[in-house]
Amino acid sequence: MELLQEKILKDGRIEGNDILKVDNFLNHQLDIAFLNEMGKEFKNRFKDEKIDKILTIEASGIAIASIASQHFGNVPVVFAKKVESKNLDKEVYETKVYSFTKGKEYSVKVSKRYLNEGENILVLDDFLANGRAAIGLKDLVDQAGANLVGVGIAIEKGFQEGRELLLSKGIRLESLAILDSIENGVIKFR
Repeated sequence: MELLQEKILKDGRIEGNDILKVDNFLNHQLDIAFLNEMGKEFKNRFKDEKIDKILTIEASGIAIASIASQHFGNVPVVFAKKVESKNLDKEVYETKVYSFTKGKEYSVKVSKRYLNEGENILVLDDFLANGRAAIGLKDLVDQAGANLVGVGIAIEKGFQEGRELLLSKGIRLESLAILDSIENGVIKFR
């Protein structure tokens, strides 16, 4: 998605050779009009699929999934919770996800009432690096007996192994922008 590449070049900030900060429009401060364009593009890429629900993981994927939902007929958005909560149902699907950004493992959970057998689930998230969050969400979908239609990613770090991991598991992957490298302050797109 050329529009996203332009936005990254204009508003993104680089730290080191592997961190791209897009917190001024995607995962801290939100550019709603821009997220809406991304939602349209996800709908275009998955237009031939029946989507019953969109699944993401807290926190940064929630905005993308919520805005995209309106382009899929306002299907429900479900997000896996990383944080323990007294108001989370006791009956949950649960899996472990290692966050390389945070350097720790999370137990992520979704109430069993929100993922159901036979539903067609689309996973949307902000970044794909090593693929662990997407694989964790696939595990939750599998536990529910639902069907993973595919994974939509805003920004993929193509120089890390996430794509290969997802494709090796037969997962359809659609990334709106793929970074080939971040070196010496320069971003190269695939």
